[in-house]
Amino acid sequence: MNFEMEYAPEQQRFRKEVQDFLKENVPQGLMTTGAREAISFEQYRMQRELGRKLGARGWLYPTDPPEYGGGGMSMAEAIILEAEAHELGLTLPPYYDVGGEMAAPSILAYGTEEQKRQFLPPIFTGQVRTWHLMAEPDTGSDWANVQTRAIRDGDDYVISGQKVFAGSDHGADRFWMIAVTNPDASRHENISWFMVDAHLPGITVQPLDLLAAGHEGGASAGVKNTVTFDQVRVPLFSLIGGENNGFQVMTSYLETALPKYGYAVSSPLWDRLIEYCKTHKLDGRPLNEDEDVRDLLIEIFIDLEITRLFSLHSLSRALAKQPRSYEDAQAIAYRKASDLRIAGLIQKILGYYALTTDVEHGAAEGHFEQQQRTALADLATGGTIEIQKSIMARRLGIGRTTRDDVDVVV
Repeated sequence: MNFEMEYAPEQQRFRKEVQDFLKENVPQGLMTTGAREAISFEQYRMQRELGRKLGARGWLYPTDPPEYGGGGMSMAEAIILEAEAHELGLTLPPYYDVGGEMAAPSILAYGTEEQKRQFLPPIFTGQVRTWHLMAEPDTGSDWANVQTRAIRDGDDYVISGQKVFAGSDHGADRFWMIAVTNPDASRHENISWFMVDAHLPGITVQPLDLLAAGHEGGASAGVKNTVTFDQVRVPLFSLIGGENNGFQVMTSYLETALPKYGYAVSSPLWDRLIEYCKTHKLDGRPLNEDEDVRDLLIEIFIDLEITRLFSLHSLSRALAKQPRSYEDAQAIAYRKASDLRIAGLIQKILGYYALTTDVEHGAAEGHFEQQQRTALADLATGGTIEIQKSIMARRLGIGRTTRDDVDVVV
């Protein structure tokens, strides 16, 4: 049975248009080669410029509403854009903008019309990039237990507190974040959701180069940061969705985000692993000729293929405009658990070489070491496995007397 999606003639024509655009507009030197090689400011500048060119065509956020700067395009066209970017080792956006990817669905669902027209076009057209600030030093990613305060003072909120493991390198233009607006209220009813100008007085960003997730392509997130708010005044207009309704607003992106194409294609990790096993020897023979290594490679391939098919299933349902229930959360939860299993299997094959990036012993220019870090850090990013299981349970009616409808922001 053929599980792959095939392009119709009109989609092939659009694919050629995208290929020609990328060939003309992706500059040499945009990408780093080693996984731990820092993205220079010049490379970041080129990524942002490419993002603005994509945004001008509606290709940066292709499925979002055109009246706010998105492309208003079909899921098929979005898949083509991501597929062709993927072929060049790029992501969409071509720079780290996870805040933009997550913030936009929340603003679309809960923002006023004025807020949508103020905040969304700069994101969708690549004029700004946005970090999300969630984790805190004492609470981790426990959204209901944040300590950062946003206290109403006239026409402003005054924000004080600290966020950790935020963003990437070279700064951001905006932050989206949650903060406590009613310290006396119960959990889930005491926080609010804000879109904040990253350049306001009282904000300090300090690099936190510890265990940080990384991503294939230009959207590197290898550097994380601590962001401190010291009596930062933000206007009431920054509040999205109403005071003390932040938990509801924040969870909307988990319910509305579209599946990403990149997880539905073959993994570059697999290609690098096979190449490494062909060219490196164990007891005088290539690694891939060792029976135990071959067994481990088969386990890795099976995990990668299941992840790919789960993602492809979600994509195909979105493409066919069929209702999506628990499929997206299922794909995310499986991928996160699978990545951690694969990290352990790679260590069995490569030993400690999987954990180093030095020139003499580092494997695949540090990409395996990056996978080891990412497999751990990704457990907490974009919704933990526990959160994805909760979404699946709601959609299946497990532990409840009623079952959630599909495709409803809850």
